[in-house]
Amino acid sequence: MKNKPLISIITVTYNAENTIERTLRSIEEQTYPRIEHVIIDGCSSDHTLSHIQRYVERNGGKSHLIRVVREPDQGLYDAMNKGIQQSTGDYLVFLNAGDRLHESTTIEQIVDLSGWRQDSANYAVLYGETDLVDNEGNFLRHRRLKVPEKLTSKSFRNGMLVCHQSFYVRSNLAKATPFDLRYRYSADYDWCIRLMQKAEKRRLRFLNTHLILTDYLSEGLTTQNHRRSLFERLRLMIHHYGWTTAIAEHLWFVVRAIIKR
Repeated sequence: MKNKPLISIITVTYNAENTIERTLRSIEEQTYPRIEHVIIDGCSSDHTLSHIQRYVERNGGKSHLIRVVREPDQGLYDAMNKGIQQSTGDYLVFLNAGDRLHESTTIEQIVDLSGWRQDSANYAVLYGETDLVDNEGNFLRHRRLKVPEKLTSKSFRNGMLVCHQSFYVRSNLAKATPFDLRYRYSADYDWCIRLMQKAEKRRLRFLNTHLILTDYLSEGLTTQNHRRSLFERLRLMIHHYGWTTAIAEHLWFVVRAIIKR
């Protein structure tokens, strides 16, 4: 397995005792052995750390690598930046408390499709679809936004078409592209765009796995602050794509909301 990539899964937690266990079990169940799990905990005051400790004990260093960092942070995206810097894998992905890898073979399937080689020709981004689940981990629906057949940095003019939990990126690119902490709710949207722009400048490729990669807990920070997130997303769209595109797309968001009623 030495010629296979190490996949870093980064999990950010804070008082997540009700949801963290299914995330940990999901990673435990993976059939692919070269996984590094980086857990960044913002000094939880509930039983989150007890769940993590039992997880570490169950693993016993036999299944995959686990690194736990417990310290204060300046919010979600600051903690995610810490996770990026702590990771040592060839690719990294974020799987936060309540999220699950879709199948026990998900990582194995991704690696097989990537055609991994130990040189600079590997894909910059491996991406796929996402399902939404509730607080109990039950399936709600497929994510409304469908991933494009061919992903580019311009694809996100139509919204965040790839959930960042289903967005596996080469670690060298991620380490050179931290989350911008000026954005409180949509820094992941900005981060994905900037990563793709850097990859395109280097003529690196993106791979559509055509797989459902993640079961995503729908009640995240952005969902809870939907209106503020939309305003922040508008600012980012203006920055990356210009006023005309940003206004047109946000008008379409309003039309879609009205139609759904």
